[in-house]
Amino acid sequence: MSWIDIGAIGDIPLRGARKVTTHQGCIAVFRTGESTVYATSNTCPHKQGPLAEGIVHGNKVTCPLHNWVFDLETGVAQGADEGRIETYPAKVEDGRILIDAALLARKAA
Repeated sequence: MSWIDIGAIGDIPLRGARKVTTHQGCIAVFRTGESTVYATSNTCPHKQGPLAEGIVHGNKVTCPLHNWVFDLETGVAQGADEGRIETYPAKVEDGRILIDAALLARKAA
């Protein structure tokens, strides 16, 4: 994998998120622990809620519009008949958040 530095881990509060704009669209980057991050699509498939504005709890995020809960590791919606968000490789190294550059080349980020 080829990694791109998108910022310092301290730029995202603990149990918080930030929206990152790419050439292919917006992704959400969530910080669930001191050095644990997840990257997903920023849009809820239910009503297109901005997930980076949702409530982060454990390794999940709750959509701010209609309370759908998504697992940040798998992208699967909890308690919904169907629903899934895209997840992307992300990691922290030396206090910096890195995302996989391949996600920038995907058609629907």
